[in-house]
Amino acid sequence: MCFKNLPIDIDAQGRMTLREEATRAFALAGTPDIVGPKPLSDKAIKELLARNGFVKDVDFDPVTRVAGALAFHAVADLKERKMLNANSMATLFRGYEIIMNGRDPRDAVFITSRACGVCGGVHSIAAVKAIEMALGVVPPPLGIVIRNLMLAMEFNYDHPLHLFLLAGPDYSQLVVEQTNPSAWAKAKTYDARGRDLHGYRTMAEIMTDLNPLSGKLYVEALAMTRLAREAYVVLGGKYPHPETIVPGGVSTLVSLQAFNEYYTRLQQLFDYSKKVAAIWDDITEFFYELNPLYKKCGERPIHMADLGLWDDPEAYDASYENCDSWGEKRWSTPGVIMNGELVTTKLTAINAGIEEFVEHSFYDEWEGKRFASDPSGNPLSPYHPWNKETKPKPTGQNWKEKYSWSCAPRWDRQSFEAGAYTRLWTTAAAQKMPTNDFVEATGKSLKFRVPKSQKPEVEMEWKIPKVWNTFERNRARAYAILFNNAVAMNNWLKGLDYLKQGKTDVSTPFEIPTRGTRVGVGFSGAGRGWLSHHLELDGGLVANYQIITPSTINASPRDVWGHLGPYEEAVMATPILEEFDSPESFKAVDVLRTLRSFDPCMPCTTHVHAGDHVVSREINTCACGVDE
Repeated sequence: MCFKNLPIDIDAQGRMTLREEATRAFALAGTPDIVGPKPLSDKAIKELLARNGFVKDVDFDPVTRVAGALAFHAVADLKERKMLNANSMATLFRGYEIIMNGRDPRDAVFITSRACGVCGGVHSIAAVKAIEMALGVVPPPLGIVIRNLMLAMEFNYDHPLHLFLLAGPDYSQLVVEQTNPSAWAKAKTYDARGRDLHGYRTMAEIMTDLNPLSGKLYVEALAMTRLAREAYVVLGGKYPHPETIVPGGVSTLVSLQAFNEYYTRLQQLFDYSKKVAAIWDDITEFFYELNPLYKKCGERPIHMADLGLWDDPEAYDASYENCDSWGEKRWSTPGVIMNGELVTTKLTAINAGIEEFVEHSFYDEWEGKRFASDPSGNPLSPYHPWNKETKPKPTGQNWKEKYSWSCAPRWDRQSFEAGAYTRLWTTAAAQKMPTNDFVEATGKSLKFRVPKSQKPEVEMEWKIPKVWNTFERNRARAYAILFNNAVAMNNWLKGLDYLKQGKTDVSTPFEIPTRGTRVGVGFSGAGRGWLSHHLELDGGLVANYQIITPSTINASPRDVWGHLGPYEEAVMATPILEEFDSPESFKAVDVLRTLRSFDPCMPCTTHVHAGDHVVSREINTCACGVDE
C-alpha cells in the first residue's frame, strides 16, 4: 500500500479514492505512525541546564557557508555525548508566492529564478513546466534535450561547490587536526584505496588539499564550477537567472558548433567525476574504520522523495493526465522511499501525498479549499500546495509555538528528506531508466561506464547503502556527478541526432487563455533534490503560486503533531565524537558536518517581503574562509 497515514486507496489502474468522507479523511486528529528521535521537553532541559555544567546550549547562526539564512539551536549533553534537543530556523521571509499573485504566468520564469542565487536555472525550468501543464504546451524534442543538457551542467556546478567548498572544509586538515587530533594522526598513515583514480597516497594528503582557500581540491572545485557554468552558458546564454528558458522550450539558437563547445567541457568532467567519487569513498571508509559510531552521525528514518528529472523528449507531453507515464520515462525516476523501500514511482501519487503545515512556522493557517481533487479526479488534502495560501504572520520566537519561516512539507504525513542522492536511490531501485551505454540501474545500484578523457575508461558503481547518514549523503552526492555526466552524454548524442535529421525547432508558440481556471505543477528538481512549483491561473493571471524547495523540506520545523524536521532528526541522532578538553572548547563539528551533508541553501527556504517594500541584506560568499 502506498499510503499508511493518508486515507487514500489506489487501485490497479492508479485511480485514488478516499476511505472515508473528505472532512474526516484529512482531519489532523491522531498521530501518524512515525519513528524517530524524541527530544527532551523544555522543562527537562531547563532543569539539566541549571544543575549540570556539561549540558550546553549550542547555537549556530549562520550554519551555511553559502548564505546566512539558516540558524540552528541545539542542546547537547557533553558528558553523555548526545544531543537533547534541536530546532532548525529559516530566519528570513522572501515571499515569492505573494509576489507572483496577479501576474502574467510567464513572469514566473524570471521572478522565481531569483529564489536562489546559486541555482536559479532550476526554478526557471520548474516554472515553465508548471505553465506548460496549465496551458497544454509541448516543447519540441530538441528543446527538451537542451533543457536536459543545461540542467546536467547546473548540477555539475552545484555538486563540486557542495563537496569541496561548503561541506568539504569540515573534513580538512585545519578542522580535523583541531577537533579530532587522533583522526589526523591516523590519517597520516592511512593508505588511500582510490589512489589510482585520485592520485593521493594517504588520507592526510586528501585532508590537506581540502583546506579552504589554500587546498588544491578547494581551488580545483572552483575551476570546475566555472567550467560547468561555461558549458551551461554555451547553450543557455546566461547564468545565473537564464533568460532563454521559456514555456514551450528554449529561445536559444542551437548549432553543431555549440554542441561541440559543450562537449569539450563535458569531456573534462569525465576524469574529474572519477576522482571525486574515489575521494569521497575514501573519506567515508576512513571515518567508518576510525570509529563505527560515525555511522550514527546524521542517521534518521530512511524516508526520502524525488520528482524525477531529465525528460524523455519523445514522451514528455506536459499533461497531468499522462504524467505517470512520461514521469517514469525520465532519466531520473520519480519515487518515494519509506523505511528504505521504494513505495511509488507515480507522479500523481507523489503529488497527492504532499501536504504543508505551518503550526510552528511564522504563518497563519488558511481557510477554505480550492480543489478537492487533482485534474485526474484524485483526492487532494486541504493542506496540499494547490490549496495552500501564503499568509505571513511574524511573531516572537518560541520553541513551543513558532520559530521558523520554513513550512513543514510532509509526504503521507511523514517527515522526509530531499537530495541529489534521492534521485540515485529511486532510479537504482525502480530500474525504469532508458537503455543506454553509460548508466545502468540494477535494482540495488547504479553502474556507470565513464568514458575516457585523459585517463582510461572505467566502470564505477554506487550501491544503495545499508545505513543512511552524514557520510552517505556526501558519498552519494559525489556519485551524482557521474550520473549528471551519463545523462548529459546520452542527451548530447540525442541532440546531435536531431540536428542531423533537421529537427531543429526548439520552442512551440502558445497563447494564454483569458477565461477559466487552470492548474499546473512543475515536477522538477534542483541540485539539492525535489523542486516543485504549483500554479493556479484564473483569467490568464496567477491566482496562486506555491514553491517547495529541497531546503524547505530538509530545514522544516516540527509539524502539527510535533514531529521533527529532517535536519532536526539528523542532529538528534548524531553522537558527539569530537575531542575536547572542556565545554568551552567544544566546536560541535559533528553537528555541523551533519547539517552541511544536506547542503543547506537557505535562500530557497526563506521566502524578503515586508509589506510594500523589499528588504535587502548582505550575505556570506561561498569562499568565506575557515570557521572560527
